[in-house]
Amino acid sequence: MSPESLPAETLAQRYAEARLRDLGQALLPLDLSPRHPARRATDCGLTALTGLPEAEPLHCIAPLAAAADGLLAALKPLAPSGDWADLDGAALLTTRAADFGHRRAGAVSAGGSCRLLTAANGGLALNLARPEDWDLMPAWLDASVSAEDWAAVARAVAMQRVEALVSGGRELGLAVAADVLPPAQPWCVAQGGGAAADALSRPPRVLDLTALWAGPLCGDLLRRCGAEGVKLESTGRPDGARRGPKAFFDRLNGGKHMAALDFATPEGRAGLQALAAQADLILEASRPRALRQLGLVAEDWLAARAGRVWVSLSGYGRADPQGDWVAFGDDAGVAAGLSALLHETTGTRAFVGDAIADPLTGLHAALAAWSAWRLGGGRLLSLSLAGTVNTVLRHELPPTADARRARHRDWAEHGGTATLPQALPPPAIAGALGADTDVIRARWAC
Repeated sequence: MSPESLPAETLAQRYAEARLRDLGQALLPLDLSPRHPARRATDCGLTALTGLPEAEPLHCIAPLAAAADGLLAALKPLAPSGDWADLDGAALLTTRAADFGHRRAGAVSAGGSCRLLTAANGGLALNLARPEDWDLMPAWLDASVSAEDWAAVARAVAMQRVEALVSGGRELGLAVAADVLPPAQPWCVAQGGGAAADALSRPPRVLDLTALWAGPLCGDLLRRCGAEGVKLESTGRPDGARRGPKAFFDRLNGGKHMAALDFATPEGRAGLQALAAQADLILEASRPRALRQLGLVAEDWLAARAGRVWVSLSGYGRADPQGDWVAFGDDAGVAAGLSALLHETTGTRAFVGDAIADPLTGLHAALAAWSAWRLGGGRLLSLSLAGTVNTVLRHELPPTADARRARHRDWAEHGGTATLPQALPPPAIAGALGADTDVIRARWAC
């Protein structure tokens, strides 16, 4: 049966069921009202964040908002006593834009650090999210480029081929991706590494080592499921989200215990290992070798005690060489094919949403992690930002360009009037850096 022969209003349900089947979970009744995917994208502000700033917003035919609705609906029956009152699945995709006041900016990401550029034989996305990324421009482009000089970067990129730019950029540690619609990619790779176990008599302990958006959102959702969440930061390099609007950091981390250690010292590394030894789930978004240097090896940690779950979030997965490729939410969405799909259906090159891969991956990771824990654990789960968005994009994607353009016309008719997302007060206030370190070490007996 073709995707367009199925009712669009129940797409969220079908997406949720597909992901539950991927995870080996029994299908449970889901609380989802039939709603058109385009209208959900409009309602949450996603459509208003897509397109050129001087033109009308554009509809993307990837069911991003519907998938978010479906994922949250799939998580709720797995934790029926969870704290779900203030959550809206689709709205989780646009909370950062609401808190930061972001607007659509066409070929510039809403946050401003990522650009769609034109090379000699195609397009690419380049995300210079860190100040030190500008220092790599001369080596990457073999040209003199001053900091913040995007015009010079664009001129140099136009003289070179996409393949060389992407491979060379990734070797240097840049977040760069080709602007194409790639083949289907996995959203979650699960492997063994430890034994399964019966359910614990206490809530599972989650040690959250992540920062920014995807990982902290996953940690917040697991806390809402009933887990005890501890956010552990480095005193030398705290979560970068602390430097942005406080409401956004609070939204993702309020309700978690706040711990901090100096990982540059033997005492700090020993404290990290002691907390990890008491955890039931670990969330991390680091390169494997970086954690090994701190004394944490996923496979060893899983084997040490039955029932554990390790969740690894990365741009492209843990396997070599992808495990070393850097990605952030905007460029990962391009790598997954979102901008190419938008261009195909609308004729416009632009970003879709705001760092869209981050919240989508956080939702998928929470469902995968909680499902694995309920099924006994003993699993290492590797989720990639690009693979997750690609999975959403390819779900019931019409098979031809003509059919995809026809879907766009239909969704544009059903979308309604686009408005920007509105910021709401966070449900809880996050503690200061390391506010609960001593309490947690005593509570977890480490």
